[in-house]
Amino acid sequence: MTSPADPHTGGAVVEPRKRLKLLAVTACPTGIAHTYMAAEKLQQAADDAGIDMKVETQGSIGAENVLTDNDVKHADGIIIAADKDVDRSRFAGKRVLSVGVSEGISHPERLIEQVQGAPVLEADGAEESGGSGGKERSAAYKALMNGVSFMIPFVVVGGLLIAVALAVGGHTTPDGIEIPKDSFWYDINALGGLGFKLMLPIFSGYIAFALGDRPALVPGMIGGFLAYDGVGIYGADANAGFLGAIATGFLAGYVVLWIRKVKVPKFVQPIMPIIVVPIVSTLVVGLFFIYVIGTPISWVFTHLTSWLNGMTGSSAVVLGAIIGLMIAFDMGGPVNKTAFLVGTGLIGTNNAVMGMAAAAIPVMPLGQGLATLLRRKLYTQQERDTGIAALFMGFFGISEGAIPFAAARPAQVIPANMLGGAVAGAIAGVAGVEDSVPHGGPIVAVFTAISGVAMFFVAIVAGVLVTALSTNALIELKARRTAAKEAAAAPEAASPEPTETAPEPARAAPVDVQKDSESPAPGGEPEVLSGYLTERTVKVELDAGDKEAAIREMAGLLAATGKVTDVEELVRTALRREEQGTTGLGEEIAIPHAKTDAVSAPVVGFARSTEGIEWGSLDGTKAKLVFMISVPAAAAGDEHLRILALLSRKLMDAGFRERLQAAPDAASLLGVLAEVA
Repeated sequence: MTSPADPHTGGAVVEPRKRLKLLAVTACPTGIAHTYMAAEKLQQAADDAGIDMKVETQGSIGAENVLTDNDVKHADGIIIAADKDVDRSRFAGKRVLSVGVSEGISHPERLIEQVQGAPVLEADGAEESGGSGGKERSAAYKALMNGVSFMIPFVVVGGLLIAVALAVGGHTTPDGIEIPKDSFWYDINALGGLGFKLMLPIFSGYIAFALGDRPALVPGMIGGFLAYDGVGIYGADANAGFLGAIATGFLAGYVVLWIRKVKVPKFVQPIMPIIVVPIVSTLVVGLFFIYVIGTPISWVFTHLTSWLNGMTGSSAVVLGAIIGLMIAFDMGGPVNKTAFLVGTGLIGTNNAVMGMAAAAIPVMPLGQGLATLLRRKLYTQQERDTGIAALFMGFFGISEGAIPFAAARPAQVIPANMLGGAVAGAIAGVAGVEDSVPHGGPIVAVFTAISGVAMFFVAIVAGVLVTALSTNALIELKARRTAAKEAAAAPEAASPEPTETAPEPARAAPVDVQKDSESPAPGGEPEVLSGYLTERTVKVELDAGDKEAAIREMAGLLAATGKVTDVEELVRTALRREEQGTTGLGEEIAIPHAKTDAVSAPVVGFARSTEGIEWGSLDGTKAKLVFMISVPAAAAGDEHLRILALLSRKLMDAGFRERLQAAPDAASLLGVLAEVA
């Protein structure tokens, strides 16, 4: 559109100024409140600045308001406010600013200004110039989690297929538990083996992919194959296992990033991402692994074997503990294989060494699986599902079932695994447990290959309990330290990182939230959040002056519905959630929540505090609007995810918050809350 000629401009036609169009993607690892808070803050800032903005949210309930190709085509810039990996390839040729999700909450105006001068994303995912312009969660952390996420299905499918094949089609021989080659179950076992064969290449490849995008996928996967089968590929004395796959994944990703920085002639640039970068990076990663990483692994393998063979006459307790430590260290890697092969080599002359190894082999997957059952709140739904599969694999002596847990939290899981493995090996050693086949786990007792069966199971149970309890204790210790550091840094930090713990996604049908806030429920009350929030769970003014007292008061409020079976357990669960990271969301809002069987059905409460309660909120404000969400552990469905998403969006509306503050009584508050939809 043009304007008529203006005499003051000498008759020139004046083009109206183009309205800026921006896009954004917000996401966090657990996809709950902060995803939506960042989206609302960015949208509000854009509206205030007269800028067109569309925000895609990538939460646990799926991507919403998804950006289309047409949106991207006409965008002047894209803001990615995320603490997890977001595919940026669709934004090639556009200015892209990548920051942590907390930046979207704390500094939306600054991000809108910065994106207008952000570097342009090239077709291969590289940026022309400049940096990210904001604080992101550690790239290494996100890369590792990306690899773990893609690896888990291969571990589960491979492990369960092998376990079923061994259970149904296997029988004992002097060489172990075998499946006849002409058997149907032999083919099932082979399919499971393929899953395991692909596990480490996928893990390594997607670590590399998260760092260097598509060009890093090839060197990452090839490096992962070297870690999986260095013995067969280049004649190594030992395979590097999952620790080697971590090394090749990061090496491939960072090598690709380094190659991209090399300036090349323009005529070479088109073939860089599809030919030059993958070939050069594959050669660098592969040769470095073979000639540099492989050499020390072989040296360690050789000397460990000699050392262990020299210990076989030593104290059974000490030898058992050492065998257990080694078996548990890398779950199929070179250290594990060293102990296993020493035990295998002594079958027929000293079956007790294999008995020590057999007791330690299932401890890691069984222990990690039990850990997810004992403290479910510490784990994501994916981890809990993997834990169930790990329990099954552990019974069949498939130690690789614990690898996803060790890869995700090596500093907590590996020490706990080793402690449990040492306990199991030591007990088996002192009890004189013997194993006559080269395999481990309860399955070998079922096949009558174990002598001293009772003590064999005592050793396994003790090791599993030690592993599970140690794992959860170390995870909680880390969470408390992190929370303490964040709380100490909160008053000084310009943009503190939000911390979210994944509430449990589950399997129930989606919540049908009442859309018409004016429509009363049959009893005359407005229907709020599917009836989870009622006038009985609304309080005009909290008496409490601190967070713990407020949670106790809110729990008592929820108990008035008759849906709370154990008030103290509800309080303890909510307080444990707070230890992992504050539920104070800023803007004078707090949403404590608990997933526990202390409630028989979902229930939501709301209360106000005129003075405000210190909640450790992101923006330093005291909580004056407090919601408490409680759902059963066993049958919650994804109600709590939807409730959090709905509340987070609506609470970013300043007018809604003002109406909540101004409502004179509980009935009026409930009427305002009925706007949540």
